[in-house]
Formats: sequence, structure tokens, C-alpha cells
Amino acid sequence: MAPVVTATAPAPTATVPEPPPVAGAPNEAGLASWYGDALAGHKTASGERFDPAGLTAAHRTLPIGTWLEVRRPGTNLRVRVRVNDRGPMSHRFIIDLSRGAAERLQIVRMGVAQVELRVVKGPN
Repeated sequence: MAPVVTATAPAPTATVPEPPPVAGAPNEAGLASWYGDALAGHKTASGERFDPAGLTAAHRTLPIGTWLEVRRPGTNLRVRVRVNDRGPMSHRFIIDLSRGAAERLQIVRMGVAQVELRVVKGPN
């Protein structure tokens, strides 16, 4: 009698979606840049017009509408921004800030600065 061979299908692999950002949890640290007047009035990924004086930011992966607290380590400077665009284009940076946000962090003259990002619940 021939041995009985049963074929088993490989177990399905489930892709687990990444959990949404948690308010208050550290998110990222790295270099921030800023963008301003040259893009004023252009549509952002959210569909709204870019306002350089606003407190907004571009991030590659966080959902549009996410609120972030952006902090400059070694200073008491921090600002809350809403993600309304995609970017930065350069992978050297983790976030592009509006000029308004960059002014609050005092990084306009420097152009770039080390920052820490934290997801928060809103503008306050």
C-alpha cells in the first residue's frame, strides 16, 4: 500500500495595519526645514491653499489633519502644527514647516534645525 501524502496549503499571512499615531507618544526626531512665500497660494495635499504665515507642516506618512507638537531640543521653543501637505522631498528631513511655524521655533535664519515631533490631540 502506498503511503498517503496530504498537501497542506501554506498558512495565509495576514498584514497587520500600522496602528494610528497615539497622542502624546514620541513620534520622530530629526531635521526640520521650512518653506514659505514661494509656495503661497499653491494647493496642498489636503486641498487647501498654502498660507506661509499659518501653523502647518508637510509630513511624508502621518495622516493629513494630524496635529503635532514640534519641539527644538535644548530650547524651550515648541509649536503645534497641523499636517496639511506631503513632504519633505529630501529624505534628510523629517518635516517641512510653514514659515509661521519656523518663526516660532526661531529657525528661519538657520534654515534647518533638529526637532522632535509628538502627535497631539489638537491646537491647544
